[in-house]
Amino acid sequence: MKIHPSAVVHPSAEISDGAEIGPFCYIGPKVKIGSGTRLLHGASVMGCTTMGEDNLLYPGAIVGGEPQDKKFQGEESWVHLGSRNILREHVTINRGTEFGGGVTRLGDDCLLMAGCHIAHDCILGNHVTMASACLLGGHVVVGDHVGFGGMGAAHHFTSIGRFAFIGGMTRVFSDAPPFMITEGHPARVRGLNRVGLRRNGIPEETVTWLKEAFRAIFHDKGMKEEAMQRLRDDGTVPPEGDELLNFVGRSINGKQGRALQP
Repeated sequence: MKIHPSAVVHPSAEISDGAEIGPFCYIGPKVKIGSGTRLLHGASVMGCTTMGEDNLLYPGAIVGGEPQDKKFQGEESWVHLGSRNILREHVTINRGTEFGGGVTRLGDDCLLMAGCHIAHDCILGNHVTMASACLLGGHVVVGDHVGFGGMGAAHHFTSIGRFAFIGGMTRVFSDAPPFMITEGHPARVRGLNRVGLRRNGIPEETVTWLKEAFRAIFHDKGMKEEAMQRLRDDGTVPPEGDELLNFVGRSINGKQGRALQP
């Protein structure tokens, strides 16, 4: 491992061979850093934080800070980062709280651009991309392959489904369905995330089905429940279609946000 002489590393921190700690970094106690992870100058990792392999933290990134929650009373809580994540300048990721299960989690292969904030108890999947200055309130759940435009924000306890795209400067105040583009003021479902789906190899027949589902559920006037039932009755529903219909059904029935917490 390479640790710059100006870095402050607690003796109890566990740093794997192959990790690199740059100038003026801070590594606190109970931190575990995997092989190949690099901290550029001025990055900090604190609290009970574990990182996988080959992560890259840019200057000013802070992982494992205390949650910004008045209910937090200093209890032990965690941040778990996967592997191959890139955290650009001044990204902040806070630890979990007892009320939310105690863990803030980031999957693998994510890119968080400059100034993004991940609050306590958020759960992010794999391949999440957040443009600069995006903000997630506490207890937000983000699925795999989700993209955020710059300055997008999600209200606490909201859920964002797989392959969703959140437009720039959009405030997500209710669950954002999978495979769809949510944007605007007020935020609403604007269309199918066709670029993201095709880029990730979703079959064309599935994309076509999801496009028709968008028109039936979110575009055409009428009851969502009736539109969803028609989609189920009209023929074979692909697995992605089941995922969309189940997600929307939970939201309609109030099983979203805080109601999903144990």
